[in-house]
Amino acid sequence: MINRQEIVHRLYANVVRTEAEDTTAASIKAFDKDDKEVALDSSAIDAEFAKQDYQNKRVYPSLDSQLDQLYWDKKNSTNKWVEAIDKVKSDNPKP
Repeated sequence: MINRQEIVHRLYANVVRTEAEDTTAASIKAFDKDDKEVALDSSAIDAEFAKQDYQNKRVYPSLDSQLDQLYWDKKNSTNKWVEAIDKVKSDNPKP
């Protein structure tokens, strides 16, 4: 799952450690290798998080279920697995 602290590490190469009181960008404190606080732009963090949040929303069936569906699709000449995966992707598109 993508979270705002992970986004901070992607946006700020000098950040080695983060702390947060909650899940909002404004609550995140970031520190460099010398343990000095790094100034963060919470609006930039929120904007990048919004671009990546589709990954959190894309919930696929378990691999066991997918393999079982692939088996039955092959056996019955159907495309239900492809349709199910396409639905998840279309319901949660990349920005």
